[in-house]
Amino acid sequence: MTSARRDLGGLWRLLRHRRDLRLLLGAGLVSMTGDWLLGVGLSFSVYALTGSTLASAVTLLAALVPQTLGGLVAGVFVDRWDRKRTMIVANLLLAVGLVPLVLVRDADQIWVVYLVLVFESVVEVFFAPAEQAMLPRVVDEQQTGELVTANALNSQNQNLARLLGPALGGVAAAVGGIPAVAVLDAATFLVATVLLLRIRTPGRVHADRLDHPERVVTGRLAQLRQEWVEGLHASWAATPLRVLLVFCLITSVGEGIMGTLFAPYVRSVLHSGAQTLGVVTSAQAVGGIVGGLVVATFGARWSPVRMLGAGAVVFGLVDLAIFLYPLVLVQAWPAVLGMVVVGLPGAVVVAGMMTLFQQHSTDAQRGRVFALVMLARSLATVVGTTAAGFLGDAVGIVPVLAVQGVGYVVAGLLVLVVLTRTREAAPSRVAA
Repeated sequence: MTSARRDLGGLWRLLRHRRDLRLLLGAGLVSMTGDWLLGVGLSFSVYALTGSTLASAVTLLAALVPQTLGGLVAGVFVDRWDRKRTMIVANLLLAVGLVPLVLVRDADQIWVVYLVLVFESVVEVFFAPAEQAMLPRVVDEQQTGELVTANALNSQNQNLARLLGPALGGVAAAVGGIPAVAVLDAATFLVATVLLLRIRTPGRVHADRLDHPERVVTGRLAQLRQEWVEGLHASWAATPLRVLLVFCLITSVGEGIMGTLFAPYVRSVLHSGAQTLGVVTSAQAVGGIVGGLVVATFGARWSPVRMLGAGAVVFGLVDLAIFLYPLVLVQAWPAVLGMVVVGLPGAVVVAGMMTLFQQHSTDAQRGRVFALVMLARSLATVVGTTAAGFLGDAVGIVPVLAVQGVGYVVAGLLVLVVLTRTREAAPSRVAA
């Protein structure tokens, strides 16, 4: 009890003493809530206006494909620009970019939704790496415990946003349609901007820390290519980063499968409706919140390698149980319970993975490293989505979904076997 109280006290001391961490986390929570709000609100509204599942699919692709393409160069710019300023400008652009949605009233104007989503997705490609590169700056990154706790708290944002955003998006869509969704989401970006403006920690990459400080002129394709290749080399040269990229590729294929087939699983395998789908989807956030609190409180004691590896193995096994139990019992409540449980190792995985990425990259590299991670995830998700679309009918929903669980188990074991052999993957930041 004394030990647990001490760990909990450490968590609150970190939040109390790290003012900029509180502001960064607050801005992230508001912004991610807006992301969920927009995603759910637009999905509901687009289908309500068109009655077309194809239109709904195009809505998802409009948000995903630009991230894949933009990830090729976004990290190069993020490593040149002031990280705090990048996040502020990105939030303002995201708010302004939503304005055209106010004009959408019927199915003939759905093309406006697609254009807006493309724009928002491109801007997000710059925001996300800047945010992840900024996080180690607002804590003592030399203290693994602080870094783990900060990442655990950051992962809590995702879970809290997953609880709040869909509900707000559904209400906004039902009350005022796409215009109401746009206005509410724009408000979240403006609030996040105010919080970011209050951060005192500088976001500029110091000239003496840049890989090539003499290159300050942007826009040359050859220069962009060289810097991108340097970022790729930095990510692939260090064994921990290489393993983490492979981990992301394997698990993101599974996430693409999950995103495509989970709704059919609820409807055709569990024989349940949309309400059950909503409950099951939100249940993971509940477990994630509990898991995030546990990691934030006790994570300073744990090895990030074991957090990621063991967490992924448990995550995959629980997912397999969720997908396979209907072979014996066709009821929805075990799926709800399973999603709550899987949220616990899910929070551990996120905190461990982000800590390892930050530990094994320099401040001047992180924009490119995280952009490369986003690129890998996007490409793998597209592969998983496409494969699930073709194989779901041919092979069956349950067998294809099981691939997702197996993927997490395999990826977790890969992390444990390879990185444990490198003496717990002791930080070894390589120069780009």
